[in-house]
Amino acid sequence: MATRKHLKAVDEAGELGGRVGDLSVSDAAESGDRLAELRAMRRVISRHIDSPDTLARDLAALTRRQMEISREIEALKNESEGDALGKAADSPDETFNPATV
Repeated sequence: MATRKHLKAVDEAGELGGRVGDLSVSDAAESGDRLAELRAMRRVISRHIDSPDTLARDLAALTRRQMEISREIEALKNESEGDALGKAADSPDETFNPATV
């Protein structure tokens, strides 16, 4: 029977604790900054995807979740920055001059 390996969150130095850069996933979650939380989660998942110790059966779920998180990050960024169509819709219209037609 195969033994099960469990994923463990590690920091950039390989130490246990779930640290990502200067902000852990739990710290990002507690801060209330959804974008920071998603970025921290994406970094943790990407490390597990790159790790040679990650089981092949786990890669599909990890990559799928990473793609979902990336889409969420992109949606939040677009929401906060606004897209080109939204900016164009918010710009004032010029007055119509029938003589120019």
